[in-house]
Amino acid sequence: MGGFAYDLAWLVGAVFGAIKFGLLVYIVLGLLVSFSVVNSHNQFVALVMGALYRVFEPMLAPIRAILPNMGGLDFSPVLLFIALEFVSRILMRVLYSLA
Repeated sequence: MGGFAYDLAWLVGAVFGAIKFGLLVYIVLGLLVSFSVVNSHNQFVALVMGALYRVFEPMLAPIRAILPNMGGLDFSPVLLFIALEFVSRILMRVLYSLA
């Protein structure tokens, strides 16, 4: 099972890396839109923000429900980022131990 486990661990790392990159793009693009650096009425920006919203809001909503009100600061993306990193490392260790 050795080679397959390493390949599967690489795939898990790549998928979680892509998800974390998408979350980073969602955070940065959201900041740029909120500070009016990027026009949210632009068709491409609206398309990207809409797609990222549909992907990440179901993951962020439960975290936001648990967190207390921080006076306008949203720490849920940071916690999601940490959780994704934690889960990816656990999955990769399990897969490496199978090799």
